[in-house]
Amino acid sequence: MTWLYAPGDRPQVVAKALASGADVVVVDLEDAVARDRKGYARAATAELLGEAHPVPVHVRVNALDGPLARADLEALAGLPGLSGLRLPKVTCPEQVVAVAEATARPGGGGPPLYALVESALGVERAYPIACAHPALHGIGLGEADLRADLGVREESGLDWPRSRVVVAARAAGLAPPAQSVHPDTRDLEGLAASCARGRALGFLGRAAIHPRQLPIIERAYLPTERELEEAAAVVEAATVRPGAQALADGRFVDAAVVAAARRTLSLARRP
Repeated sequence: MTWLYAPGDRPQVVAKALASGADVVVVDLEDAVARDRKGYARAATAELLGEAHPVPVHVRVNALDGPLARADLEALAGLPGLSGLRLPKVTCPEQVVAVAEATARPGGGGPPLYALVESALGVERAYPIACAHPALHGIGLGEADLRADLGVREESGLDWPRSRVVVAARAAGLAPPAQSVHPDTRDLEGLAASCARGRALGFLGRAAIHPRQLPIIERAYLPTERELEEAAAVVEAATVRPGAQALADGRFVDAAVVAAARRTLSLARRP
């Protein structure tokens, strides 16, 4: 539910991220690392991933159309501490296939892949990208680059691309995507409002760039007490009397409503 980014060239920040309570730590080799620090960031990350950690560790590699991504994949893909690779600026399914084939292990399998679409072209191809390869476990937006590409200035301008990615993930049988980062680490009210909007659009969880953002994201995405009570009532009614029915409070219950209620209750049982 929470994905905390940490720059790969700052091992002390990565160590703090691992102790932050985030569900996943994403070590960033791309935007957060200056060009002259790329080699050091890769080496430090390889050392980190030499052993497994209690918290899943993903790595965002450098842009796939540049010279650094190949070195990133060669250095990191086979390490025991790697739980996933995040692929930035994906614009076509062929890029996902190429990474999946490059990181496949001799005995089968390979690291789970997560594609980030960050341009108009990537958004237009969201569904083919989401279906590109069985190694792809998720798809999401990179909103900073997308804003620049589209010239979007208002939050509402991202509603359509966000919905496009949510629908593409669902249609491809992937988990609901996590929201992109909220760039202002001190604007916690804005973060909460943006999370509420993201949840309404079908996202589940969010990436963060500072530990102070984590509890805001968790509160926004975990069901409220009222939502849990309503969901429990729906499941109980369906258990007692299967089939479509109307509850005493006027709510109509059918199979889709029951499935949604079960998903709500499952969120409350997350570790």
